[in-house]
Amino acid sequence: MKIKWLGHSSFLITSQDNKKIITDPYTPGRGLSYAPITDSADVVTKSHDHPDHNNTKAVGGNPVVLAQVGSQTVKGLEIRAVSLFHDESGGTQRGNDLAFCFKIDGLNLCHLGDLGHRLTQTQISSIGPVDILFLPVGGYFTVDAKTASDVARSLNPKLIFPMHYKTLKANFPITGVDDFLKGKKNVLDLKTSEFEIKKENLPDDTEIVVLQSAN
Repeated sequence: MKIKWLGHSSFLITSQDNKKIITDPYTPGRGLSYAPITDSADVVTKSHDHPDHNNTKAVGGNPVVLAQVGSQTVKGLEIRAVSLFHDESGGTQRGNDLAFCFKIDGLNLCHLGDLGHRLTQTQISSIGPVDILFLPVGGYFTVDAKTASDVARSLNPKLIFPMHYKTLKANFPITGVDDFLKGKKNVLDLKTSEFEIKKENLPDDTEIVVLQSAN
C-alpha cells in the first residue's frame, strides 16, 4: 500500500491492486494555500462538512463519496464510518465528525477527521483494531498534541500519520507538528510526500511518520 499526503487532512491511499481512496479533500483558500487536488480516486471520504474537508468535487475519476455512518464494501474495499464529534461538547460547538476505518491489503487503517475529544471505550470498540492511524494534532479546531497522544495510546496503532497541523501552507490558529512530536520516540521525519508499507513490514513498536505535503 502507498500513502501520499496531499495536505492538511487529505491523503491518497493506494492499495496493491491500485484501488484509490482520498480522505477529506480540502478547498484551497480560507487559510489553506495547498495547491488544488488533481488526483483521481475510486472512493472519497468526508468526515464533516467544512470547506477544508469537504471538497469532494475536486477528486477526479467519478469516485463513490462516503459521508455517513455505517459499513459497506465499495469496489472491493471494506469501509466503516464511526460517529464521533468535532468538539468536547458532543458536537454542540462544531458539529459531528466521522472516523473512517478501512481494511486494505490486510491492514486496518483509521482516519479520525477533525476529532475534538478523547475517545470513549465504546468509540474505541466501534473503531476496532488499528494498524495505521491518521491523527489530527494541531489543536484549537481538533484535539491538541496532549489529547492526540492520549487518543493514540487508546488505539495503539503501529504507524501514526499526523495531520491537521500548522504548516507554511496552513495559516490556521493551530500548532505545528513539533508539539506532538516532543518527547516521542520512533519518529520518521521523511522528506517526501509518500510512504509505502506492507503488513509484514509493520514495526513492532509504534512509529510516527511525518510526511511533506505533495501539494
